[in-house]
Amino acid sequence: MGAQLRVYKRRIRSVTATKKITKAMEMISASRIVKAQRAVAASTPYADELTRAVTAVATRSNAKHPLTTENPDAKRAAVLLITADRGLAGGYSTNAIKAAQGLTERLKAEGKDVVTYIVGRKGVSYYTFRGLTIAGSWTGFSDKPTYGDAKAVAADLIEAFTAETGGVDELHLVSTEFVSMLTQNAVDARLLPLKLDEVQLSDQTPAKSEIFPLYDFEPSAEGVLDALLPRYVESRIYNAMLQSAASEHAARRRAMKSATDNAGELIKSLTRLANSARQAEITQEISEIVGGANALADASRGSE
Repeated sequence: MGAQLRVYKRRIRSVTATKKITKAMEMISASRIVKAQRAVAASTPYADELTRAVTAVATRSNAKHPLTTENPDAKRAAVLLITADRGLAGGYSTNAIKAAQGLTERLKAEGKDVVTYIVGRKGVSYYTFRGLTIAGSWTGFSDKPTYGDAKAVAADLIEAFTAETGGVDELHLVSTEFVSMLTQNAVDARLLPLKLDEVQLSDQTPAKSEIFPLYDFEPSAEGVLDALLPRYVESRIYNAMLQSAASEHAARRRAMKSATDNAGELIKSLTRLANSARQAEITQEISEIVGGANALADASRGSE
């Protein structure tokens, strides 16, 4: 009984230490969610205005720009997957990876070759472990991305899209949309070529419903698109990274809260078992004392 009691006490100490860690991670994630939400709110208007500007130029001119003109014979598509660098975030990275796999299967069903780019160590590890090809990867900033990180990612993707040989005809983005503290959805969207008749802004208002003024382009509409569209891709990728970062923190906070609660329940269960073991040990010791006393009494009566 004494050995069993020591086992229970050792497990209680171990679970208590784990509970302190999960509680600390829960509090850290909860504090970072607020900052991530503010960053999303700050970046969304810029991304929306760029989308409006690109849509206005493309729809109000006769310019045939490669970033807005869809290729009817598209053969290759690039998929950018945004995951986390660290684990302990529930199904956050797994859901994004599943969404990317579903998108890849749809594109392959359309007869297109898929080239995968990944942000985050979790996605890189998943693809590397399964021997899947990765065209490019970026790690180390999933929980706190900067515009410079998004610009570096966008530069490689735009270069692949505009390459005359060996490039891609489409660019798709798979990220996680932050809906609330309890809901985060893995979503995919086509960034390039820009679907002018399906452009959706953050307020869910179709861009085509807006009334655009007449424009004069100097030096040309193509020059304006050359300047705007890379910024459009950068801003959309940056906004998706921020949305994913907020989703990662929310998923980690929820997972750590669940782990903390489970640790508390486990400590209660182990405490009850330890109490039962201690009571059983005391009962056994009392029984041994009573048995010894009875044996001495019987021995003394027999000697008389």
